[in-house]
Amino acid sequence: MTIDNTPRALVAISMGDPAGIGPETIVRAAASGFGGPCVVLGDVGVLRRAAGQCALQLPVTQLESAHDAWQAPPGSLAVWQPPGLGVGLAALPMGRVDARAGAAAACCIEAGARLALDGKVAALVTAPIHKEALAAAGVRHPGHTEMLQAAAGGAPVRMMLANDELRVVLVTIHVALRRAIELLDFDGVLQTLRIAHRAAAAWGSTSPRIAVAGLNPHAGEGGLFGDEELRFIGPAVLAARAEGIDAHGPFAPDTVFMRARHAPGHPGEFDLVVAMTHDHGLIPVKYLGVEHGVNVTLGLPFVRTSPDHGTAFDIAGLGRADPSSLRAALAMARRLATSAHRD
Repeated sequence: MTIDNTPRALVAISMGDPAGIGPETIVRAAASGFGGPCVVLGDVGVLRRAAGQCALQLPVTQLESAHDAWQAPPGSLAVWQPPGLGVGLAALPMGRVDARAGAAAACCIEAGARLALDGKVAALVTAPIHKEALAAAGVRHPGHTEMLQAAAGGAPVRMMLANDELRVVLVTIHVALRRAIELLDFDGVLQTLRIAHRAAAAWGSTSPRIAVAGLNPHAGEGGLFGDEELRFIGPAVLAARAEGIDAHGPFAPDTVFMRARHAPGHPGEFDLVVAMTHDHGLIPVKYLGVEHGVNVTLGLPFVRTSPDHGTAFDIAGLGRADPSSLRAALAMARRLATSAHRD
């Protein structure tokens, strides 16, 4: 069998916060097989510590460059330490906010974005970070989505959280709820619908059925409980339909997710849902099980996915981290990258 040792087959994984469970999920997934060639961007000592915490006999190989992953011994974890990565990271206390951990996580994310933008990897999968640690390190972006958007030149992007039953795309993400409502407007909703429609081709749906969740109870009840649906959400849906996008709504946000859910014996009415705010959209997906969820950034010039969970400081270092969501993120990254290459 011929081994594909080109960048289109290589997936980069950023280590995440070294004080959280990201490194543990990485070594656990590696021990059972990544499903394809991967290079971890992170600290060798941190990954070796994680293997010990999980009682794994997993060799960790330090690389001179990311593409040297092809030269790593079979069965080992290939790790590249990006320039500028801090020292002494394996000595950081587990489960605590630390500026050094935040700086290291940001360094790995930025390195992964550069590799993806330069076409040196097929996709980037990001392990969890802690937003307080990022802020403590002076990182001006609150999360992965905003960091990667900046790295890609500021192109409009959107967060999608997906599992086998439900896909949700958000109009606003990591801002206070009051600020999120202030940011909502016609252009933002219409742009989200356009991005979601274009991105759906990557998973094989050229004409996705898109449901739009309202902002207010009962989608405003004709203006009785709020007028955002009348002023700009509904008009944005109509504008999208005029462009050939199969968008519907706005629907009451307390029922639309049930209508869109694809479950055994219950085919969903829609392929994805657009939600106005972070928690409105993510609670339904996370309720179905974080171990199956994948975060996908839509609109980037490269594929980026992430597990649907955080750093879990309460269990970090105990060797109990579940790698299921990371495995799901890796599998989706490979599917999307393969589709993008085929296109």
